[in-house]
Amino acid sequence: MSGVMKRMGMIFRAKANKALDRAEDPRETLDYSYQKQLELLQKVRRGVADVATSRKRLELQLNQLQSQSGKLEEQGRKALALGREDLAREALSRRASLQQQVSDLEVQHQTLQGEEEKLTLAAQRLQAKVDAFRTKKETIKATYTAAQAQTRIAESFSGISEEMSDVGLAIQRAEDKTAQLQARAGAIDELLASGALDDQSGLGAKDDIQAELDRLSGGTDVELELARMKAELAGGSAAKPAIEGGRPDAQGDQQTQHRFDKQ
Repeated sequence: MSGVMKRMGMIFRAKANKALDRAEDPRETLDYSYQKQLELLQKVRRGVADVATSRKRLELQLNQLQSQSGKLEEQGRKALALGREDLAREALSRRASLQQQVSDLEVQHQTLQGEEEKLTLAAQRLQAKVDAFRTKKETIKATYTAAQAQTRIAESFSGISEEMSDVGLAIQRAEDKTAQLQARAGAIDELLASGALDDQSGLGAKDDIQAELDRLSGGTDVELELARMKAELAGGSAAKPAIEGGRPDAQGDQQTQHRFDKQ
């Protein structure tokens, strides 16, 4: 059972992976990754803004403390001028406490300023990476779209080629069947003409006597034509000697006519 379950699990994962491959569109995946990078960049920028805000607050506190420290120092001097050493001592004591706070705030300010610089540099680097990814993303998407269009065109041409092949086969079968029907019709005509098949329609039916008469008539026509040709040949041979023998008589007639003219 353990082996069967493992095999079923493998088959399920393989089919699920194949289904996911068919459903996955790389362009959508790239857009999703780009969106996630923009969100990360936005978080980094928000962090930079928060650190800058904290730094600005510290600067305001430092300015206030330094202003109070200066005021206490001025009060201490006035108290000494008026002979109130106790007031001067109190003012200087408060000023010393403020100075400790100022020192602590200055340390925090430097720390925040360092963090702000680091985050700003990280945001700039991340911005450059996001811009590069966006350019690469658009290039890949354009290439994928072009390849997809070429594939569809190729598949369309392949389908047209298959259809034209089927049409060609259909035409060939039609031509073969037409030739077969023509040959069959010619053979039937020859068989009907020779009498090997009976014409059941009665339109071209002939009895055996008429067929014999037609045969004899055909032979008679041949004999008559042969006799005519022999007669023509014989007549041509008889006319030729007659023409040759009549030439001296013509010369004699001419001489006799000439003598009559002299007389």
